[in-house]
Amino acid sequence: MKVILASDHGGVNLRKEVAEVLEEMNISYEDIGCDCEGSVDYPDYGIPAAERVANGEFDRGILICGTGIGMSISANKVKGIRCALVHDVFTAKVTKEHNDSNVLTMGERVIGPGLAREIVKTWLGAEFEGGRHANRVGKIAEYEA
Repeated sequence: MKVILASDHGGVNLRKEVAEVLEEMNISYEDIGCDCEGSVDYPDYGIPAAERVANGEFDRGILICGTGIGMSISANKVKGIRCALVHDVFTAKVTKEHNDSNVLTMGERVIGPGLAREIVKTWLGAEFEGGRHANRVGKIAEYEA
């Protein structure tokens, strides 16, 4: 599995925690920043990361901003992306199992590093269940086409 990791200025610290989790799990990843404390625009990081998941360069993406909302909205504009904003372990699990999410967003101002670590581990460990869920995900893909 290959993961792309990105944040804006509001998610820098949590992004570093997520990078540590990926290293602990021996998951290959690329961190595309940002590496600044000054204000930057989340679409400048979220959209390119989502595009690289959509084109198959990465299997999954993890995006972080202050709330997770801006990154989620940006990523979901990219055709082929099913980005889920989660702030708890249950929705992290279910969004992969039922929605086959390929991008995860979180908010650094919303959750702490310990919970973020558990969310990432859960999401990366979950598998899409298919079945009735595949039909639903398929309808989304048909709409995008």
